[in-house]
Amino acid sequence: MQRFHSADLRKGRVDLKGQIYLLTTVTHERNPVFAEFALARTCISAMRYQQEQGRVKSLAFVVMPDHLHWLVELQNDSLAAVMKSVKGFVARELGNRKFWQAGFHDHALRRDEDVKRVARYLVANPVRAGLVDSVWQYPYWDAVWVE
Repeated sequence: MQRFHSADLRKGRVDLKGQIYLLTTVTHERNPVFAEFALARTCISAMRYQQEQGRVKSLAFVVMPDHLHWLVELQNDSLAAVMKSVKGFVARELGNRKFWQAGFHDHALRRDEDVKRVARYLVANPVRAGLVDSVWQYPYWDAVWVE
């Protein structure tokens, strides 16, 4: 049996309140489940709930067919708890089947990184993937700088 060591990636890391993180997680076997509108909206609702609960300040996100990218400022919880909540909610809403790959990737932005540039790069994923010609054509993204 193959063992994955995604938990090892978290060893020695500290979750810092006020730190901005880029989070990425992938669906099980990269199934493109979020190509379906209702499933993508379920995922977005789970992320928004984290902000409503004061766990994160959501800065930008994009839900791709088989993964999501989320730029957050951590508030009052750990990244692991936030992601466990999002992933658990989505899996429960969709029938508790194996929905996500284990773990997630996080990148703490350095002070010198341009947060808006990272957000623009993140929301442009559907264009780079060839799903749309313009980000405005893709329905599953948002950023605090867009009104």
